[in-house]
Amino acid sequence: MAAIENGKREESVLRNAFGNVLSFFILLLIGILAFSIRLFSVIKYESVIHEFDPYFNYRVTQFLTKNGIYDFWNWFDDRTWYPLGRVIGGTVYPGLTLTAGTLILNSLNIPLSVETVCVFTAPIFSANAAWATYLLTKEVKGTGAGLTAAALLAMVPSYISRSVAGSYDNEAVAIFALIFTFYLYIKTLNTGSLFYATLNALAYFYMVCSWGGYTFIINLIPMHALLCIVTGRYSSQLYIAYAPLVVLGTLLAALVPVVGFNAVMTSEHFASFLVFIIIHVVALVYYIKGILSPKMFKVAVTLIISAGLAVCCAVMAVLIAMVATSPTKGWSGRSLSLLDPTYASKYIPIIASVSEHQPPTWPSYFMDINVLAFLVPAGIIACFLPLSDASSFVILYIVTSVYFSGVMVRLMLVLAPAACIMSGIALSEAFSVFTRSIKFQLPALLQSEKVDAGETSTDTAVTQTDAAKPAKSEEIVKERPSKKNKKKEKEPVEKATVRSRIQKKLLVLPLEASVIAILLLVLLGAFYVVHCVWAAAEAYSAPSIVLTSRTHDGLHVFDDFREAYAWLRHNTDVDDKVASWWDYGYQTTAMANRTVIVDNNTWNNTHIATVGTAMSSPEKAAWEIFNSLDVKYVLVVFGGLVGYPSDDINKFLWMVRIGGGVFPHIKEPDYLRDGQYRIDSQATPTMLNCLMYKLSYYRFVETDGQAFDRVRRTEIGRKHFKLTHFEEVFTTHHWMVRIYKLKPPKNRIRGKTKRAKSQKSSSTTSTKGSSRKRNPWQ
Repeated sequence: MAAIENGKREESVLRNAFGNVLSFFILLLIGILAFSIRLFSVIKYESVIHEFDPYFNYRVTQFLTKNGIYDFWNWFDDRTWYPLGRVIGGTVYPGLTLTAGTLILNSLNIPLSVETVCVFTAPIFSANAAWATYLLTKEVKGTGAGLTAAALLAMVPSYISRSVAGSYDNEAVAIFALIFTFYLYIKTLNTGSLFYATLNALAYFYMVCSWGGYTFIINLIPMHALLCIVTGRYSSQLYIAYAPLVVLGTLLAALVPVVGFNAVMTSEHFASFLVFIIIHVVALVYYIKGILSPKMFKVAVTLIISAGLAVCCAVMAVLIAMVATSPTKGWSGRSLSLLDPTYASKYIPIIASVSEHQPPTWPSYFMDINVLAFLVPAGIIACFLPLSDASSFVILYIVTSVYFSGVMVRLMLVLAPAACIMSGIALSEAFSVFTRSIKFQLPALLQSEKVDAGETSTDTAVTQTDAAKPAKSEEIVKERPSKKNKKKEKEPVEKATVRSRIQKKLLVLPLEASVIAILLLVLLGAFYVVHCVWAAAEAYSAPSIVLTSRTHDGLHVFDDFREAYAWLRHNTDVDDKVASWWDYGYQTTAMANRTVIVDNNTWNNTHIATVGTAMSSPEKAAWEIFNSLDVKYVLVVFGGLVGYPSDDINKFLWMVRIGGGVFPHIKEPDYLRDGQYRIDSQATPTMLNCLMYKLSYYRFVETDGQAFDRVRRTEIGRKHFKLTHFEEVFTTHHWMVRIYKLKPPKNRIRGKTKRAKSQKSSSTTSTKGSSRKRNPWQ
């Protein structure tokens, strides 16, 4: 017996070792897949930074690697938000910059340029995120579910959209930090280890350094802790997982300059403190229950609950007093937009104007998570069989992320890991049932086939033996059956009942149905892979700074943005100020190295409203506003010639709304004809005379003779006009970026003086009157 047990033990050890090695190689392949599928942008285009925000992060990383971390913390950037400037060290989340500039570039001494490191940081951390997803899902439902979820996350389009090569944004490292923090929380729940609790606080600190979405963590974990307490699932593991995170995590979060005392003074963090008090009250109750008699316990519980309620009320009063003076009661504008989807459109148009902050459409879900949307409900059901603390956490994660993704399309990124975890659990459980059904029924099927073959081969011999037997069997006296014979007769019946019980317990399905179901799941997975590869190669690989269009003539490349920024860098003075809408501020500062009035940080609504008011005003009033800001050049983006829809004319109503929110003389109805936004002959005079219209459509009629706008699909209303206060200095090859220079006031005064002198001969009185005229631009 001992030898048999040792043999079984060695066999299980070998099986586990082989399984671990196989899992390691599968995870390695998943990491390679996650990295390589994000390289289409480099292969198809070039190694270039994408979008708008990544250019600011790239510029900050350059400064960090050149000047060091101490100069980075104290860096005052005078090239942004002129004349206000910006303290970079105190207003930026430093996690991404420190990771790429310090950990990857400086510490490892890799002979690479800063731009190359920035381009490939997101693909590297996408592999880390896939491995973190494996660890998290493994803690919930085992290794098979973990491997499946990791493979799904490596390819999910929603995550690819923010982590392709060149997407050097905060989310590149933040999603990994988010998943890893959740993993360590669940690991602490399952083990009750204070070591993992400390690591959890450190992972939360890294998340705080990386992205403002850390508030999702510090609210989701308290919600789960409260859920466990309410449902009677409190344990010492829950206390160890939660209490150190709140204490140590909050102290570490306060060390990040951009967060500071907001970690204890804003409403986004108050839920964690209230649950912290509640969990201590519950822990005290459980402790007293173990040392007191039932009668004394009732008295003690009454006192503890009374004291706990008093403390909670006192804390609530203090927190309310702290935020009572704030008009938003301590909530940030983005948080209020999530809690009330109509809040931004009513009160903060600068938030509502961002396309990422709009609610998603139903096709967006199919585009970004594809078939995972249909597998998530099955994963939720599987998490209830059985329900544990870990599975209840991922259920709460998917429910909250679905809500937030429905409010803001940007948060589809938070939904993606939850959808992959649930889908991985669903697929793993489904494959387990189907393969178990095949494994359970296949040996019996093969054995029955062998028995049938044996019976057919012995039929002839059996008939001959029966015929040769004498008829004595009929005359044999019936004897009483023995106990041994009875036992043999009962064995087949007992085996049949045991088999049916096992089959019912293991949920064994018919063999044919199991085979067909596995084939359908493989087909579904193939469809998911094809869709993800297409999304990575076509939908999300194109950098916004370099555009392409495919027609019957072939592939056309529009490199107008870099053409315009290069012109600014080489043809303007270093101290010249450039005004544009805030979307292009980061790129102008990073690529043209020129001072901008506003940029994508959007921290000062009044400053942005000033630029919006200038764009919405007539030419003379706009010149006065820009001249007061010491602006020398104005940059506008125009897509009417090539059909580029994200131009400034399409964004113009947001400029009107943001400007009108601060300066009441700007009214949106003045730019609308019967409630419609028009630029044709039916457009309002206010619209046709505003600066944005003139700078966009100046000389546009010279392109085709008709001035047909391909984005708005109509001829413009005002075709022939001249600029009196601005002069065109550069227009890119495809007219996508147009740069104008403010005319100096002395040139126009000199022109007026010449006209006045020409009229002197006609009337001396008129000459004196003209000389007394006040300069309208001073």
